[in-house]
Amino acid sequence: MIANIVFALVCGVLAIMLFFSFVIAPVGFKTLNEKNFRKYIRKIFPFYYSINLSLLILASIPIYIYHGMSISLVLILICAGLFAISLFILMPMINKFKDKNKLKKFKIAHATSVIINFVQILILIIVII
Repeated sequence: MIANIVFALVCGVLAIMLFFSFVIAPVGFKTLNEKNFRKYIRKIFPFYYSINLSLLILASIPIYIYHGMSISLVLILICAGLFAISLFILMPMINKFKDKNKLKKFKIAHATSVIINFVQILILIIVII
């Protein structure tokens, strides 16, 4: 039963990530003008990162209690750590660079966030299989 809950939490995070990456962000980008899209993204990203971080922390607790340190736990904690870095460090940095019109730094920071997101998706697929 616990394993099913952990599996559902990890699958839920992966589903949120895929839905956000392939539906929410592209539709918002195509539908909203730049000013409204910026407002939208700045409101939704903290929820995106916080929810996924929370779900992965919840998933890690029973794994640790019943199995101790395992490769699945390490991978989940890496993904959780990357969400924390994205939420508390990278996202504010991206916003600051955009606000100050530092486009080169913005592009690098944004590309980093996209790469992190892709790596997290791959890691979660590995955890699931």
